[in-house]
Amino acid sequence: MNPELLNAALTAAGHGLPVLPLRRGKVPFANCPACAQNACGGRPNMKTPGPCACPAPCHGWAAATTDPHTIDSPAWARAWRDAAAVAYHPGGAGLTVLDLDHADAVAWARATLPVTRTVATTRGEHWIYRGTLRSVNNVRDGVDLKSTMSYARWLGPGTGTMTALPDVVRGLVVKEPAPVRPGPLAATVPAQGGECRHRTPVFLERGIAMAEQRITEARSAIHATTYRTFLAVLSTHGRCGCLTETHVNRLFAAAQTKGETARHCTEAWNNARTALGM
Repeated sequence: MNPELLNAALTAAGHGLPVLPLRRGKVPFANCPACAQNACGGRPNMKTPGPCACPAPCHGWAAATTDPHTIDSPAWARAWRDAAAVAYHPGGAGLTVLDLDHADAVAWARATLPVTRTVATTRGEHWIYRGTLRSVNNVRDGVDLKSTMSYARWLGPGTGTMTALPDVVRGLVVKEPAPVRPGPLAATVPAQGGECRHRTPVFLERGIAMAEQRITEARSAIHATTYRTFLAVLSTHGRCGCLTETHVNRLFAAAQTKGETARHCTEAWNNARTALGM
């Protein structure tokens, strides 16, 4: 048991913030065996804490709670023993956190945004507003939005008076993701010769549109969904030279809109290619 982190979690919960433990790397603990790969079924919309009856801190942000009996329960004791930090679910408390990752991002916020409660971080600041929105990473250089279906580190209550979420921040969510140039595709000539069936506009367009939809409609496990979708697209269209940079950028843009960074998109794409031996 780490009493310091446990006490910090109870303090944050006392402020009305749903909390959860984080392990090294600032990531949630893995699900227990009964909940692994969401085998328990979870809760269909994954929008509220406690997606299943499991007493352990499973399902990442969805496990966050303000219940002190759960936080200090035997089921959570092992996680607190190995925990490296405390996090909270901003959206569960009706809040949005602007995670400003460096000095330039902080300078932009001070010049552009209404003053609100701030919390100092290792490299920058958290600006906390009342109101929720969809969580998106990398909306600007060094700026992530953490609200619904996400978590932020608890680093203390901060200073200043919290204000309402301004329109300029809401506008960052719908900002067009910057196009990302993927690595070169490994194309091969169809063994049977003749025109590849994937080159028909209907077949290819339907496949890309379905992949975009699958990513866009994902409500959890965005990293895994992005990778599996890239893998499916490459397994169907990646060996015949059908895919163009425009097609791949559409997939990257869909993933970035869900909060993936350009780096994660590139890594997922390259990992899928490697898995297929491309």
